[in-house]
Amino acid sequence: MRSLSELDRRVSTCRACPRLVAWREEVARVKRAAFAGEEYWARPVPGFGPPDAGLALVGLAPAAHGGNRTGRMFTGDPSGDFLYAALHAVGLASQPTSVRRGDGLELYGTRITAPVKCAPPENKPTAQERDNCRPWLISELELLRPTLRAVVVLGGFGWQALLPVLASCWQVPRPRPAFGHGVSVTLPAQDDGPDLELFGSYHVSPHNTFTGRLTPSMLEDVLRRAARAAGIARSPL
Repeated sequence: MRSLSELDRRVSTCRACPRLVAWREEVARVKRAAFAGEEYWARPVPGFGPPDAGLALVGLAPAAHGGNRTGRMFTGDPSGDFLYAALHAVGLASQPTSVRRGDGLELYGTRITAPVKCAPPENKPTAQERDNCRPWLISELELLRPTLRAVVVLGGFGWQALLPVLASCWQVPRPRPAFGHGVSVTLPAQDDGPDLELFGSYHVSPHNTFTGRLTPSMLEDVLRRAARAAGIARSPL
């Protein structure tokens, strides 16, 4: 694939995982009462952000009534509310809310993606579903390679899913670095490109944010560090 726009189009038509296809479409038929009048996206959700991003955020998978409904990563659910408020606070998003596609939201130097592109039942993709989706993430990061300088991974699932993907362009230490909030690791380049700064953060799930395990200041601190590593200099960084 020659561009991220082409990749995004192809991602959105994928039907490689029967369980995920059945679930995302069933959710769109049944719907949540609050969204009964809406037409759900009900397809794989491509990444969101500019094609020359210096920073990537990697989550887990779209939420059934969030990204699976709106067609945009971390959009229309409490996880997205928390994440985009933090991105706006550190100067990486044009507004603190992400309600729907076409709502005017822009990301600055940042692209958001996930290792699994379809909403999974109970937010738990299988190992096979993760592996089926891996080529999409590999292609996405390869297309970002000329500008990508840092990655923030939201949660342990994303961390474990991403490390084998990064090994195609960067040297991943052995044993592999352990996930933790605030962890950072420099991955030396295996080609002529720049090294990559890898950061870990607890996931922005309601379980973490409602219990205080992850606070806005904790996430903002990681995002600021990653933005500086990526060379993104926007107020109020």
